[in-house]
Amino acid sequence: MPIGGDLTVNDRFLAIDWGTTNRRVYLLDRAGSVLETFRDDRGVLAVGPGGFADEVAAIRARMGDWPVVAAGMVGSQRGWALVPYLPCPAGADQIAGALHEVAPRTWIVPGLSDPRGDVMRGEEVQLLGAVHAGLAPADALLCQPGTHCKWARMVDGAVASFSTSMTGEMFALLKQHSLLAEFLGGPVADGPAFRAGVAASADPALLTALFGVRAAALLGLRAVEDSAAHASGLLIGSDVRGAGVTAGSDVYLLADPMLGALYTAAIAQCGGRAHLVDSHAAFVAGIAQIWSLVRDR
Repeated sequence: MPIGGDLTVNDRFLAIDWGTTNRRVYLLDRAGSVLETFRDDRGVLAVGPGGFADEVAAIRARMGDWPVVAAGMVGSQRGWALVPYLPCPAGADQIAGALHEVAPRTWIVPGLSDPRGDVMRGEEVQLLGAVHAGLAPADALLCQPGTHCKWARMVDGAVASFSTSMTGEMFALLKQHSLLAEFLGGPVADGPAFRAGVAASADPALLTALFGVRAAALLGLRAVEDSAAHASGLLIGSDVRGAGVTAGSDVYLLADPMLGALYTAAIAQCGGRAHLVDSHAAFVAGIAQIWSLVRDR
């Protein structure tokens, strides 16, 4: 939707990283510096039908009556409005041109789609921001570990292609609802059990290896308390190998410290090099870049 009005008078704006269960709000100045921020559990699932306008009004009452740019699941069918995906390849210019004005002075960033059959909402802002802020090269492989791990190939600073793996969700399902559940109560950290799982992930028979987690515990071949770390190594190792990480690969990780450490270890074991990127700084840089393109047109 075309962006109307004189936006050049706005020295500040509000950026919202609005996910399924949480959201983070930033007040940014014209240079993209964070003036104020807060995080809460008012994700899209916590907002009732028709309640998003009131949520934004409350944010403005707290942080100032500034333009709002929101990204993430707020643009999904469960969010404020269903905003169409923008097909890859897509860069900041294309995304800025496709902002959806859902209310006066309030816009939603479109998610991205991959023609091979994949989608994302919100992650695209971090990807673009990582490159724009110089945290990752313009041509690079970026990874965003989590419940659904994103692997994105950046070309000339744009998202050229991406894929999603259900690594985190699969581990949670195994831990809560599977035959392995009683064996997966131990800690998950980088160590011998985790690395043994990464090594075993070189065998494509992942489902067989997962059943072997139970068998190894029953037969005393592996301590029960090491089972969770081993299963995690199997899944993360399979994820890393499936993304094509081999000797000499550079991967830029937008991850929290715990997941970042696990993926760093798995990438190194596959011969690659991991580079940790501050995901919050990447989001701020990406949303500021998108807004500047809109504001200065």
